[in-house]
Amino acid sequence: MAYRLVIFDFDGTLADSADWFISMTNGAADRFRFRRITDEEVAMLRGRSSREVVAYMGVPAWKMPLIARYAHKLVAQHASKIPLFPGVSELLKGLSERGIKLALVSSNSEANVRAILGPDLAGLVDIYDCGASVFGKTRKFRAVIRRAKVGKGEVISIGDETRDIEAASKAGIASGAVTWGYARPEILAEHRPTILFGAMGDILPAVAG
Repeated sequence: MAYRLVIFDFDGTLADSADWFISMTNGAADRFRFRRITDEEVAMLRGRSSREVVAYMGVPAWKMPLIARYAHKLVAQHASKIPLFPGVSELLKGLSERGIKLALVSSNSEANVRAILGPDLAGLVDIYDCGASVFGKTRKFRAVIRRAKVGKGEVISIGDETRDIEAASKAGIASGAVTWGYARPEILAEHRPTILFGAMGDILPAVAG
C-alpha cells in the first residue's frame, strides 16, 4: 500500500553509525559505570532485543539521559566521520517527489541529525522530533502523526532495532525494519515488523505503492 507519512529512525537506519557508537561504548561504560563489552559480546548482543541489551549491560534507567547527552556531544564532535548509507539521498528525494511526508524520530539530537544529513537532505524532512529516550519513541510517534494530520493507517515507521518495532506497534502504526543496522535480521523478524527490508532500494517501491 502507499503511505502518506514515513517516520525514519536515524542511527543505523539512514546513518551508518552503529560501529561508531559501539567503539565509544566502553569509554561511556567507564565514565558512567556500567558493564564493558568485548567484541564477542557485541556480536552476541546484536542478536538480542533492545531491552535485553540494556539489561545485559546493567544500565539503570536513571543514567540513560546522562549517557544520551554524553553521546550527543561526542557525535557533534565527530559528525563528519559518520556517513549516510548508500542510497539514502535517492530514497529521501524519491519519497519527497511523490508527495510523501517525511519525519525523523531519533534518540540523537536534531542538530546532529541535520549536520550528518547535510542541508539539502535535511530540508526534505517535514518533521523532526529528536532526543527520544531509549524506549520513549511511542509518544513521539503519536505527536508526529498529529502534526502531520494523517491517519494511523497511512503511516509507517522504519528503524533498525527491536525497540522501533515495539514503539510502532504501541502507536498503532505499521513498522519497517532494516537489516543493515544494529540488530541482526533474525531478531528483527522475531518481532514481526510489517515489512522487513533487505536493501535500501526496497523501501521506496514498498512504501510509495
